[in-house]
Amino acid sequence: MTLDYIVPDLLREDLTLVFCGTAPSLTSARERAYYAHPQNKFWPTLHRVGLTPRRLRPTEYPLLLDLDIGLTDVAKRHSGIDSALPREAFAPLELHGKIERYRPRLVAFTSKRAASEALGVPTGRLPYGPQARDLEGTELWVLPSTSPLGDNHFRIEPWEALAARYRELRAGG
Repeated sequence: MTLDYIVPDLLREDLTLVFCGTAPSLTSARERAYYAHPQNKFWPTLHRVGLTPRRLRPTEYPLLLDLDIGLTDVAKRHSGIDSALPREAFAPLELHGKIERYRPRLVAFTSKRAASEALGVPTGRLPYGPQARDLEGTELWVLPSTSPLGDNHFRIEPWEALAARYRELRAGG
């Protein structure tokens, strides 16, 4: 764990899936837990699509390792809404190094902004769902944001497709 991270990474080698967000919200920074804003749909969505056996509380995020799921962000040292983050907040090369080191089978960005910053691709060129390219040899997905600020863009279908792919890989596919 890097001590200057606002919310610590939840990573280990050979995970099936790693979710990558943009940066912790102010609520997440205060709680030191991922997706902690009460209106964020991340935890209910994980349960709804079958990635968790029950709806976890944000502070229970370490339990995801038992399910072969990890968490990180593109901006680990800043918090706030995406549009307010300074350019220097983003550390795409650091993220690439983590993916190369830990070698998850899937990386799913939890917003187009996170994917755009990590991949250097404009958000308009990133469709939701599986991507044609990989990230350090890892299968790449882009998901609609669960943030309350992105409610008008949220769709469950890409999350359901990712959950199906996760189950396939866990079953040996």
